Amino acid sequence: MKIIIVGGGKIGETLIENLEGEGHDITVVDRDQKVIDEISNIYDVMCVCGNAVDNDTLNEAQVSNAELLIAVTDSDEINMLICFIAKKMGAAYTVARVRNPEFNDKRMAQVKQYLDISLTINPELLAALEIFNILKLPAALNIETFSRRNFSMIELLLKEGSHLDGMSLIELRKKYNLNFLISVVKRGEEVYIPDGNFVLKCGDHICLTANFTEIQKLLKLLGIAKKQSKSVMILGATTTSFYLAKMLLRSGSEVTIIDKDIERCNEFAEKLPDAVIINGNGAEQEVLLEEGIRSVDAFVSLTGIDEENILISFFAQSQNVPRVVAKVNRNELANMAEKLGLDSIVSQKKAVSNVITRYARALQNSLGSNVETMYKLMDGAVEALEFNVQSDFKGQHIPLKEMKLKKDVLIAGIIRKRKAFVPTGLDEIIAGDKIVVIAKSGEEKMNDLSDILR
Repeated sequence: MKIIIVGGGKIGETLIENLEGEGHDITVVDRDQKVIDEISNIYDVMCVCGNAVDNDTLNEAQVSNAELLIAVTDSDEINMLICFIAKKMGAAYTVARVRNPEFNDKRMAQVKQYLDISLTINPELLAALEIFNILKLPAALNIETFSRRNFSMIELLLKEGSHLDGMSLIELRKKYNLNFLISVVKRGEEVYIPDGNFVLKCGDHICLTANFTEIQKLLKLLGIAKKQSKSVMILGATTTSFYLAKMLLRSGSEVTIIDKDIERCNEFAEKLPDAVIINGNGAEQEVLLEEGIRSVDAFVSLTGIDEENILISFFAQSQNVPRVVAKVNRNELANMAEKLGLDSIVSQKKAVSNVITRYARALQNSLGSNVETMYKLMDGAVEALEFNVQSDFKGQHIPLKEMKLKKDVLIAGIIRKRKAFVPTGLDEIIAGDKIVVIAKSGEEKMNDLSDILR
């Protein structure tokens, strides 16, 4: 599929990397020649240097032949204008990055309709929602949700002394009579989609799938359930901080935000009257100690500097803060921080990539495809996909134990009439179901539910 990406910044480069890996024909447009030169040296994509608001630039990028145009420049207004122009010039579908909190759901729906924009994405809002979910289930390193949060996948680290150390998955299911499934295990650099004979070890990262109620029960039985974060300290008065603070305040949490920019502090104090806004340099340990970092349930570092977020988060962990989350966009730094023991790492780039990659697959398989949700897990080694089961699916009414699935493919969940459950070998798939599939990433992409069958 021919895709034009306008904007070669952090988000744009992540999209280039992921969509090129999906096998799409990519053209990149940016007005900065240095950005274009760097991208052309790294990726096998067509590059155009110019202003994408200009018809000549879009003509050079062959916008009339584009099946999808994605505008991710730094300006919301320019992104929306580019999408409007591109659609008039023949682009089939358009996506705009829109970050401003003033564009609420109702206003955004009107803008999309007037400008005929197919999809809008908000990286900061996506990151804030991911952090909010983590803080509401503090035992999890990361949480992904399916079917409007009816079904969840959480990532856990098996620490020293874990009850699961040395236990096979068959023994685990027998001991804890709950409806759950361990669907992915990462041990060192190896990633497994395990069978019942797989034996867990301390140090494993595991993905556990179940409905939210079953997950909470299991965590209590395992002795690793933690209370929800009721007092949260946030470093950095950023757009992500604003979205996160609104969610936390609405849920009844106490929120403290620290930033060294007095103008941002005044702005936040006006927009978030129920939060405590502190003007100070949160990179200084004395400031964090004075503001009570040792007494909060959670600390979230959301400055614009990855290195600062990592270092301050390690300091928060050293002060025994129960839950620590850091925003880290650079993959190499995120991997290093994880290996050094940082609790939870959130990336806006990853969140946007999941949304756009899913959307591109749906378009490739015709819009309205049965791919509804998609996440890349364990550094992209595994995909979790949610499919709508159509009436023509050939695997209907066959017990799962008799279904011939491809290698490294697992059916992890079924959502039927709003009821979510982990299936057994005797369960069958029927039209109207939503199916959660776990599969190792590879050259063959899962665009349709029929792709799981041999």
